[in-house]
Amino acid sequence: MLATPPDFDVLIVGAGISGIGMAAHLEMECPDRSYAIVERRENLGGTWDLFRYPGIRSDSDMHTLGFVFEPWKHEKSIADAPSILEYLNTIVDERDIRQHIRYSHKIISADWRNDEARWHVAAELADGSQTLLTANFLYLGSGYYDYDEPYDPGFEFRDFKGQVVHPQFWPEDLDYTGKKVVVIGSGATAVTIVPSMADKAAKVTMLQRTPTWMFNRPAKDGIANFLRKILPEKTAYKITRWKNIKLQDFGFKRARKKPDKMAALLHKRILKIMGKDYDLTDFTPPYDPWDQRLCLVPDDDLFEALKSGKADVVTAKIKRFTEKGIELDNGNELEADIIVTATGLKIAVAGKIAVSQDGVPVDFSQRFNYKGCMFSNLPNLAAVFGYLNASWTLRADINSEYICRLLNLMQKTGSDVVVPTLPENHGLEEDDIFDFSSGYIQRALDIMPKNSLSYPWRLNQEYVTDRKIMQDGPIEDGILSLSKAGANAVDADEQLEAAE
Repeated sequence: MLATPPDFDVLIVGAGISGIGMAAHLEMECPDRSYAIVERRENLGGTWDLFRYPGIRSDSDMHTLGFVFEPWKHEKSIADAPSILEYLNTIVDERDIRQHIRYSHKIISADWRNDEARWHVAAELADGSQTLLTANFLYLGSGYYDYDEPYDPGFEFRDFKGQVVHPQFWPEDLDYTGKKVVVIGSGATAVTIVPSMADKAAKVTMLQRTPTWMFNRPAKDGIANFLRKILPEKTAYKITRWKNIKLQDFGFKRARKKPDKMAALLHKRILKIMGKDYDLTDFTPPYDPWDQRLCLVPDDDLFEALKSGKADVVTAKIKRFTEKGIELDNGNELEADIIVTATGLKIAVAGKIAVSQDGVPVDFSQRFNYKGCMFSNLPNLAAVFGYLNASWTLRADINSEYICRLLNLMQKTGSDVVVPTLPENHGLEEDDIFDFSSGYIQRALDIMPKNSLSYPWRLNQEYVTDRKIMQDGPIEDGILSLSKAGANAVDADEQLEAAE
């Protein structure tokens, strides 16, 4: 036995969706385990607290972006940030999680000490001082992007006399009433900002280098709201959640198998609101649907803004920034008082924490994913990287449930250490970790963990398959090694026999 126990059995990094979800699962499935959530910001919510740009909302339905254990009760299934924060705050209060959250704790480093079977985690506090925490298991719910800096495409704004704003650092006092606004980008953020600013601005232009496939749908789920009237809340939520999971899966697979038909369907939806003679050039990308993530347009808000004349879309490349706006490669100039650079996020692995094993730095790009949850030869650490073709929370839920099962097995076998073991001469054939052409994905391939062609050494994009394996499959798969502190790993069955 170790002389002193760690501060916590489980240390959760991040008080966003992933971290709060893990805490809730611990409360339900491992109630005797001690834990803490460390959050670098002063509030919970992660993405939904950080971003403050106009119209900030989910781009997935809340019946799948919500947790499996907590029904989404609002009428709108495409929710704004305040509603999502209300949902998360309700969970932490009703499930007694808030007392476990430590705010203004920015995790700097985490070193695994094998002889102690614990992580030594250094956190920087608001006053610049540092504190050390120890934990047997480390769970990274720190998201997938860099909170400190967005992607920088190298724009030079020296000559521009107006104001430049990035959505990740939106000024609270920005007044755009009667102003000419150009939003650079055509992803989910731009598609949200343009119609939201159009009500006050003189004109909002979405300037895109390349079009994006748009998927317009109602913000309210009629079937979900009907089921809530005739069925118990949890039953209605369960049915709606599964319906939406299957629809997401069907739509993605149909797009991959029959891209032309999916493209025609998406265009048909746009023509229904814009008119049959509308020129679709600005909404016809040079790639197939779901080669990049579709952009959700709830209640046709973007197209309504275009129809009203308060917004427009321009497809062109930027030549340079002028005093009055942007000169395009086609010779035209867009005048602007405000330029919004919705140019994308910068991916960060493991929350930019300096992770090490017995003082030796861990390079995640040299590790293989294990069940989209852990990493090869790295003990007692799990992380969440959500689905690209479905809601983030779907993976967060199954990862949390799986780690709780694993923690209970460790307790049953008297184990302190668990590690997905991959021999040096493994012979695994590598696969692209993401089959997506999105810029933010392609820019980060060199820092992402490795992916194999074969399960379990891969990060799947197949929720239904993953869910079955993670929930019903045996944990003892001949790959996970369990042991006590300072001891050699042995088979889990042998550990169990010894414990009995």
